[in-house]
Amino acid sequence: MTSTSRQCLGKWGEEAAAHYLTAGGYQILDRNHRTPYGEIDIISRLENTIVFVEVKTRASDYFGLPEISVTTRKKQHMVQSAQYYIQHHPTPACLWRIDVIAIQRQAGRETPSIMHFKNVIA
Repeated sequence: MTSTSRQCLGKWGEEAAAHYLTAGGYQILDRNHRTPYGEIDIISRLENTIVFVEVKTRASDYFGLPEISVTTRKKQHMVQSAQYYIQHHPTPACLWRIDVIAIQRQAGRETPSIMHFKNVIA
């Protein structure tokens, strides 16, 4: 898979995740937000909680499920990025958490398989 096709797949997965979140009552605040610690794919809000979402997308399960690619180092960057965002975008009386949405494209089907892992870093 080329870099361009991986980018297209990633954008497709982020779009699917954003639609999924919106349908679930989340408000999308920002997408592809860059911090000194890395990029946050989706920043959303559900009631009084800011939800930072890492989206992992795979076209097949040849290399395993999408969620297994969230390494310990990636989790550290996610926490640092979320903390940076909170410091620079203070919201009174607001909780926050980090979620992972795993998107698996399914051959012959228009709708992907979506798994939502909530509060992955406790």
